[in-house]
Amino acid sequence: MTPTFSIPNIRLFIAFKVFFNSRFYYPVFTILFLDFGLTVAQFSILNAVWAATIVLAEVPSGALADIIGRKRLLVFATSIMIIEIGIISFIPKTDPSIIFIVFLINRVLSGLAEAAASGADEAIAYDSLEAEGDKRQWGRVLEILMRFQSFGFIIAMSVGAAIYDPNLLESVCRFFDLDTNFSQETTMRFPLYLTFILAICAFITTLRMDDPHKNSPSSDAKKPEIRQAFSLTLKAGLWILKTPFALCVILFGMLFDGIIRMVITLSSQYYRMIELPESTFGIIGSLVAMFGLVVPKIAKKITENHSPSYAVWITAGLTLTGLVSMNFFWPYLGLIPALITYSAMYFTGFFVSFYLNQAASSEQRATILSFKGLAYNISYGILGILYALLLKTIKQGIQTESVENKVFMDSFSGFPITFILWFIFLLAVYLFVLKKPSFPGKK
Repeated sequence: MTPTFSIPNIRLFIAFKVFFNSRFYYPVFTILFLDFGLTVAQFSILNAVWAATIVLAEVPSGALADIIGRKRLLVFATSIMIIEIGIISFIPKTDPSIIFIVFLINRVLSGLAEAAASGADEAIAYDSLEAEGDKRQWGRVLEILMRFQSFGFIIAMSVGAAIYDPNLLESVCRFFDLDTNFSQETTMRFPLYLTFILAICAFITTLRMDDPHKNSPSSDAKKPEIRQAFSLTLKAGLWILKTPFALCVILFGMLFDGIIRMVITLSSQYYRMIELPESTFGIIGSLVAMFGLVVPKIAKKITENHSPSYAVWITAGLTLTGLVSMNFFWPYLGLIPALITYSAMYFTGFFVSFYLNQAASSEQRATILSFKGLAYNISYGILGILYALLLKTIKQGIQTESVENKVFMDSFSGFPITFILWFIFLLAVYLFVLKKPSFPGKK
């Protein structure tokens, strides 16, 4: 039996996740699009296109990964990443309509890359661990992965925000006695250039992987790949519906991920409401990333010593405590409940990956994990639409100068209320419809 981190695919899996996800433009994501000449409305349209692309491609890509191989899908994902980052890194800032079309292509390709990588990456790593090592060490792999990803996020958040600021770069150059001038039009591409380098690193990493998943000859082997993908998708979907444990993991994951991700999306506005200066936003992002150094170790101990239901209650307690406390908008101190809420996201990611991989079989693991990604994005999309409608409803009854701030604060209570109602509904489904599914693992 090979030691866990001596297995090449495990090391390459961790490297791939860091290169693929640590994007230097994340701390300046919104203003980057606007500085290219796009409007806020166009930015919203582009994000909607990105989410829709993932929803449409998520499960089919997972099925293809189970059919043609996980490595091929990961190589495809990183190839697409190189293209999608490259076209916006080097596009001249000329006609706004052309820039919008290029960014539209970027969002579609980005969604395809995310969908192709989702499921295939974990599947190739878990199968390698199962084949060459001890699959019971998967929790340890997730723990180390989150630590490395946290380091990657900290570097990307700090460096990405710093090199975007031309004044800061000029100050650094003056410190070293360099007479260099920077414009915003120049520095806004620097985070993209660094992300482009990471895309190339991710591509090289996937080329070095070895796919342990070998399809055994079957009656499906002669089917066209599209028909086979549809067949495998249907089979995996039915398996989830017939497996209460897997269904519960995905449903509760939808709840936690959807709510918390919406709050994270609105975090910059929340920080303004609690009077934090904008110069601290990058530091806060790095602080949040540091949870990846601590939370995985705690989550691993929970999976080893307690039942999955215990993990659900821990995550629910953190989420509800954070969401309710954030509604008080305490100046400065309001950062504490925000950090509590964000920590629940790390617990969710660990628990869902651990338990779902434990339950899924090798031949359809990538497809099942893709269903998880599909569920997450549907949840996020629905919550986004509902929140937009809530904002519109509240705004109609407010006539103040600071209407946007007032609407934001009044609407924030919708998050804990939605969480409580959704959680109660899932508990009812668990207790009365699924009839207390038995969870694998320690009781």
